[in-house]
Amino acid sequence: MRKRITTALASAAGVLLASAAVAVALPAGAAAAGCSVKYAVSSQWQGGFNADVAVTNLGDPLTSWAVTWTYSAGQTVTQAWNATVTQSGSAVTARNASYNGSVATNQTVSFGFSGSSGSTNPAPASFAVNGVTCTGATTPTTPPTTPPTTPPTTPPTGAADITVNAATKYQTVDGFGAATPIWGGTWSTAETQTLVGLGAGQLGLSIVRTGISPVSGEWSTQVNALKAAKSSGSGVKILASPWTAPAAWKTNNSRVNGGKLKTDYYDDYAGHLNSYVQYMRGQGVPIDVTSVQNEPDWHPDYDSMDWSGTELRTFVRDQGAKVQNTKLMVAEAVNMNYGYTDPTLNDASARNNIGYIGGHLYGTEDSGRLKPYTLAEQNNKPVWMTEWNFHEADGNGSNIWGNPGNQAVWDETLDDIMRTVHKSMESNWNAYIWWYGKRYYSFIGDGEAAYGTTAGAPLKRGYAFSQYAKYVRPGYQRVALAKSSKANPLEVTAYSGGGKTTLVVLNRSNTAVSNAVLQAPQNITRAEHYLTSRTDNAAAQPTSVNGAQVTVSVPARSISTVVLTH
Repeated sequence: MRKRITTALASAAGVLLASAAVAVALPAGAAAAGCSVKYAVSSQWQGGFNADVAVTNLGDPLTSWAVTWTYSAGQTVTQAWNATVTQSGSAVTARNASYNGSVATNQTVSFGFSGSSGSTNPAPASFAVNGVTCTGATTPTTPPTTPPTTPPTTPPTGAADITVNAATKYQTVDGFGAATPIWGGTWSTAETQTLVGLGAGQLGLSIVRTGISPVSGEWSTQVNALKAAKSSGSGVKILASPWTAPAAWKTNNSRVNGGKLKTDYYDDYAGHLNSYVQYMRGQGVPIDVTSVQNEPDWHPDYDSMDWSGTELRTFVRDQGAKVQNTKLMVAEAVNMNYGYTDPTLNDASARNNIGYIGGHLYGTEDSGRLKPYTLAEQNNKPVWMTEWNFHEADGNGSNIWGNPGNQAVWDETLDDIMRTVHKSMESNWNAYIWWYGKRYYSFIGDGEAAYGTTAGAPLKRGYAFSQYAKYVRPGYQRVALAKSSKANPLEVTAYSGGGKTTLVVLNRSNTAVSNAVLQAPQNITRAEHYLTSRTDNAAAQPTSVNGAQVTVSVPARSISTVVLTH
């Protein structure tokens, strides 16, 4: 089993070093011409120590190196700097990191580590570089008069490739989600738990979107799924969206093909929305956000209703306060068209009756609106992207959607879906909600035979989306970062919350970025790195921690999340 040096200091029956000679000589018989080494214990505390190693290469230049040694009394390396260190039993290996790569003849490289001391702190057995045993020396130091009970100050740091600046803050994240079926069907409790849960094999969605049927007798369909979402997830919000008012209240006397809500039914429509919210509340499902209309600018031959921006403003201004125990949203236009939301934002009375601005992603990027919505920000109204459905990859034959290694599906997931999540976050939007959570092209399979998915089983797209949803939790705040040229291929956003710094790293390039050094705002007690690629599903990856830095490697064509606990 691979040990990770991010592990917390192991407890041990601490025995302090002798007070005079902290550095320890290597065995006298360790002779070789290829390298020399100096090893010194630089500081100590109950149960642990810091050690520094300086290795001089006396042989031919090395493009890569591995320094190996063994401990004989149960010592464990717990944290390292300026090298990537792994341990298996008593055998320890330190490899060159990105900032101290190749080594010329007579060049010295230095690295260090913290360790738990076991019962004693003897010198390691002989060091070797690439299998060649080194000569040794000692570097005497004097221990503190009163040994500290906690590790000393942060060891020296290396140059960072991504530096998080938590002092510069952007939007607060409300969450990431998907919709229940709008017409017929629902999620089972187990499927809901897979979508919103935070355990192994679960996707961590924090928003569930559901429809408000114009027929109140259909409202009960989603109750069990929504109750399961509230109880199975962590802070899950429910967004309820109506597609149409009852047909008799509309100018075309139909649920479909658009048609406007008659002005003398505005009061009835407010009552209809309020009745839905109170019904769900009585079922134990508080509705956090209620939309006034799904896609007021789209008039298809299914449930739909047509509004203008000024009509929406008039409705929420005059009727919005009648919808109780929820916050209203305007107005989920197809492509985040500001013409459907600006009138409400520019009217103080209407603006006071809404909590959120919503919009869909269809055509939004092409129209130049995948960017910050300045007027919404000025009026402190969170912006939610509440629907996108995109699945153009071939789903037949060897490219069937149920095949987790499907290259076309992975390319679409990475280059279209995950890219727009990243850009939405960079645009200061507060939420990103996909279309149906359960569908062959979505997050869990629907079992449709032609596409080869298993009903309720997580799909590749679900694992990729979980890299945001599961680890960037509601209430986290996006913060600034800076990148080195080495990190240029990476599209990165960083978040602060819950005592953690979380980075989502999108690498759509064909080049891996190895040993990238991430600089956190403060010291790290634990680092986790999870990766989804064409071949991996939220798989844990090794990390190397050094005070406030962590070193990770990011494969080509992947999305990953680094969670740093402070």
